[in-house]
Amino acid sequence: MTMYDGKRILALIPARGGSKGIKDKNIVGLCGKPLIAYSVEACLKSKYIDRTVISTDSRKIADVALQCSGDVPFIRPAALAEDTSKTIDVAMHAVRTLSASGDEYDVFVLIQPTQPLRTSRDIDGALETFFANGENGLVSVCEAENHPLLIRTVAEGRLKRLLSESSTCRRQDMPAYYVVNGCVYINKISEINESLSFNDNTVPYIMPKERSVDIDEPLDIVIAEGIMRGYE
Repeated sequence: MTMYDGKRILALIPARGGSKGIKDKNIVGLCGKPLIAYSVEACLKSKYIDRTVISTDSRKIADVALQCSGDVPFIRPAALAEDTSKTIDVAMHAVRTLSASGDEYDVFVLIQPTQPLRTSRDIDGALETFFANGENGLVSVCEAENHPLLIRTVAEGRLKRLLSESSTCRRQDMPAYYVVNGCVYINKISEINESLSFNDNTVPYIMPKERSVDIDEPLDIVIAEGIMRGYE
């Protein structure tokens, strides 16, 4: 039995077939394995996740996921795999589809396949943090690479500061700011509805930058492989 505190936990890996920056991005090769394999393996190694489901509209991705010991109980409708499709709608479809077959859960964990350096320890640490904080919505973050005190917008030909505080201080004295890194999102199943924004979950799970790489363009593959080989 996996569970945490008697709660059944579902992990969902959304992996649609259409991708613009990298063809077949979710199954592109990364250090000898398809990208999605890293997220599947991390979930399967979790101490707490009861079931990990891949939601995809692509038979090709489904076949690769199955070869990686993934669980693909349904093919996602094409209407939920457009460029404009929302992740929350994909999540709602998965929860409702599983519930219709009598498969009910208490906690929902969203695991995006484009973050291959996230580990099972990150997932379990995030779940422990989620439960320790009264099961309030959790999102993983890492420290911002570009500090907002140094970010500017341009209006009417002049630079405008993003923050009102003075930037005349040493970088190491600047207050820490964090960005959502897309690695782990956790919510109660009862919260999965059209009004939920995963990115706006309030409990942080802080991760290091080196495990927060997001595969979005070819350069990201080079960066991820460099980090992974450094771990060898």
